[in-house]
Amino acid sequence: MSTSDPAPVPLREPLPRVLWSLLFGNFVIGTGVMVVPGTLNDIGTSLAVSVAVAGQLITAAALMMFVGAPLLASVVAGWDRRRLLALSMLWYAVFLGLSALMPDFGSLLVVRVLAVISPAIFTPQAAACIGLLVSPAQRGRAITFVFLGWSVASVVGMPLGAWIGGTLGWRASFGFVALLSFFSAAWVWRSLPDGIRPPAFSRAAWGETLQSRALMLCVVVTLLYSAGQFVLFSYFAPYFKLHLQATPLALSLLFACFGAFGLLGNVVMSRHIDRIGASRAVMWAVGSMALSLLLWPLANTMALAALVCVPWGLGCFASNSAQQARLVGIAPALASGSIALNSAAMYAGQALGAGSGGWLIAQGNMDDLHWFGLLGLLAAMGMSAWASRQPPHQFR
Repeated sequence: MSTSDPAPVPLREPLPRVLWSLLFGNFVIGTGVMVVPGTLNDIGTSLAVSVAVAGQLITAAALMMFVGAPLLASVVAGWDRRRLLALSMLWYAVFLGLSALMPDFGSLLVVRVLAVISPAIFTPQAAACIGLLVSPAQRGRAITFVFLGWSVASVVGMPLGAWIGGTLGWRASFGFVALLSFFSAAWVWRSLPDGIRPPAFSRAAWGETLQSRALMLCVVVTLLYSAGQFVLFSYFAPYFKLHLQATPLALSLLFACFGAFGLLGNVVMSRHIDRIGASRAVMWAVGSMALSLLLWPLANTMALAALVCVPWGLGCFASNSAQQARLVGIAPALASGSIALNSAAMYAGQALGAGSGGWLIAQGNMDDLHWFGLLGLLAAMGMSAWASRQPPHQFR
């Protein structure tokens, strides 16, 4: 070979196949979390409650996940991840199945809160154990790959759940996700090796995590953009039914379009995050969502609504993938705690956004939901810029 020949481009090492079961688990988790927004109209009609009251299913579940993610991270610290993740999916299956049998709103609310203990465990703990399954060079790509499951849930699971709910009723949608959860539990059990135990997260490690300004500002970023989204996203179904007389099929197609761009955004993020850096990736994703809410007044037909939602879809799931990679990059040894706190912030934001949106609707301000959401996203961008200026984390 002459000295003028270009150097060969090294091929990226393929990700291990075990990550597919974690991706599918996140797909099922995401589908189960988003099944309520997709079936909110039918839940309200079936159980004789208002849209604002039915929306509290989202708020209460998000509050449980907010409390559960960091608390359970300590409780399950020493568990073998094969058993932990498989059992969490089995729990999901059982309580989603029970949800479909509940006779009234009060009992559904209680069982729903118990069901979402599983998302509080699965998503953060699956992400935290990735470092033991891949090389350090693959970590950012592996985390975003596993989180693709949430994007696939938005493009396949949520529209399918909304369509099933619109044609067969919300109980059928919950039962459908319960069946998927049983399959996911079996796949995780068969694919994960024994002995995957991330280091136990000690009280000292929690203290170091909570005292890290860089980590905590990133967690606040997640809280703000999650709240900003869910002010409006929680009420897509009643919003479009009221303003555009959307049929179940039209609503399902809108969710599918939203999810398709969510998947595309996460794929792009997975391929380029290691090159552009996680901080810039987060800013891009949140700014993309803010653009949609700025343009929301133009969404006066279903076709235009789908078009306006494109930037939102591109940034929706990519933002959290980038945030998880960002947290791991800041302090890899604290990933179990920081990712659990990030998940808690995401769920707290959902609770805050859904609760605020429900209050605004009860006050007759449904048309203003997008402006309140935009404020949350702009605040998240400002906080993200501040977080980027913090010095690197120093371990004691």
